Amino acid sequence: MAPNVAAYAAVQARTIRLLMIVEVVSGLGVAMGISVGALLTREMAGTALSGVAQSAAVVGGGVLALPATALMSRYGRRPGLALCYLTGAVGGLGVLGAALLDSIPLLFVGFFLFGAGSTAKLQSRYAATDLGEPQRRGRQLSLVVWATTLGAVVGPNLAAPLGGALAGTGIPVLAGPFAFAAASFAVSALLLTLFLRPDPLLLAQAAALAPAARAAAPGTAAVPEQAAGPEVAAGPRTGAAGPAAARAPGGSRPGEVTVVTAVAAPAPAEARTGADGARHGQTLGAAARAVLASPPARLGMTAVALGHLVMVAVMAMTPVHIGESHNAPDTLRIVGFVLSLHVAGMYGLSPVVGWLADRAGRVPVILGGVALLVAACAVAGTAGHDTARLTVALVMLGLGWSGTMVGGSTLFTESVPMAVKARAQGLSDLVTGLAGAGAGVLSGVVVELSGYAVLTLLAGLSTIPLIALALRPNTLSAVTDLKVAD
Repeated sequence: MAPNVAAYAAVQARTIRLLMIVEVVSGLGVAMGISVGALLTREMAGTALSGVAQSAAVVGGGVLALPATALMSRYGRRPGLALCYLTGAVGGLGVLGAALLDSIPLLFVGFFLFGAGSTAKLQSRYAATDLGEPQRRGRQLSLVVWATTLGAVVGPNLAAPLGGALAGTGIPVLAGPFAFAAASFAVSALLLTLFLRPDPLLLAQAAALAPAARAAAPGTAAVPEQAAGPEVAAGPRTGAAGPAAARAPGGSRPGEVTVVTAVAAPAPAEARTGADGARHGQTLGAAARAVLASPPARLGMTAVALGHLVMVAVMAMTPVHIGESHNAPDTLRIVGFVLSLHVAGMYGLSPVVGWLADRAGRVPVILGGVALLVAACAVAGTAGHDTARLTVALVMLGLGWSGTMVGGSTLFTESVPMAVKARAQGLSDLVTGLAGAGAGVLSGVVVELSGYAVLTLLAGLSTIPLIALALRPNTLSAVTDLKVAD
């Protein structure tokens, strides 16, 4: 194996392991917030506003993805992910304070900031693909998604005992879990700050920029093509060819891998300026144009956003629906159980989904996810207050979300150029956040006016545009060309 390839493989393996550990820790916080957020909001503000809490968190996650990915584009994944988790921790404490002060505005501000924790988790799946080989991106992305399973399944079941543990301090039972969620986010930020070295996105960017710098530098020595890093293998789509310079001038920090390329003379100042512009100067508008110009990227973004919309709409109102037929202690216990299985459906089989995305293709996995989402809506809408059927529906809902998330994210991340990749990923998370937020806001209103069954019907019908886009001939042709290029 060429030295550059070996170095990249070592960094990628270490990155995946760290991201998986962080996903377990942060998954506890996100899952506890999801399981009690709607119930706490209903207790403080009423049923009609119970979906707004989830929406505030989703909007916050989407909006905060933009500055986070701008930071990542310039300085790498580490500071952006850590900042998101710290912001989520502040949001958890804000929700706790809102419950103590009985402040509705502070409650929604807290949920808005709390959503940054979900932003970090979503961006982590992209960090898993920065140095991934094309034929293994789906599996590597899905491993990070899968690692959420333990924390996310345990989290809802910890909500009741952890909330009760703080009841003696005057903290409401439904607010107590947010104190522990804030702690899990803070630990996640610390782990990333200390150990995400070298930064995978900076290495991938260096791989994309090194050829331009070498071409502009007189006397540059030729480097064998097989020494190229994984992003180089992506071909014309990334605009890259050749190996990466793994570190900027100035040497390596402890624990970082330095990959040396043979360069006889430094690039002229104008070449370095052009490279910096390609790396740092891309705007959100440029990222949006790149996405719009690529049918596979459009499909990937749509799959993630609409899959999330359906999942949020049904999932956010299921605890409220269960609460209509049970008293408060039983509701929290049943909701913890149902949502634990739902989250297991979301994440537990994601490695299988990633393997299918690599073997069968991204589009079939997306369409399979859509089929499961529609089936879940049908089962939930006809379940009444049958807890067993609602549980089955929520598990199917999670599996459908996994198909659209893993298949869509993998397709999206390999369909945009490296120069705008981080910005485009932030744009995708913003669109996903707004879609989920709209679903969360409207879900409470729909349940208040028409009931839970109508909500599930509307959620199922919302998948029609995604199905139409996935089956368009020009989209399928572009996806095929993308696979051939890989």
